[in-house]
Amino acid sequence: MIQWQSLAIPAINPEASYVFDIDEENNTITNIVWKHGTTPISMEDINAKAEELKAIEEAKPDVKGSAKAKLIAGEALTEEEANTIVL
Repeated sequence: MIQWQSLAIPAINPEASYVFDIDEENNTITNIVWKHGTTPISMEDINAKAEELKAIEEAKPDVKGSAKAKLIAGEALTEEEANTIVL
């Protein structure tokens, strides 16, 4: 959850300035200190945005896996699939 929470804050406010502690036992951000006049963002809003970002990422198709399967089958790749190949 830490990863998604840390992505959520700048997604809500790209100009936010802050530091936080990590609660490793619960895998969450804790004790956020808002700096340089940043308006605090509630943990409820952070967690809601974190869940939204996580859902968006999980809904993305597995382009790399699709590209591999098509290569093995000798099928043509889409441009997006071709872009996943590292030479």
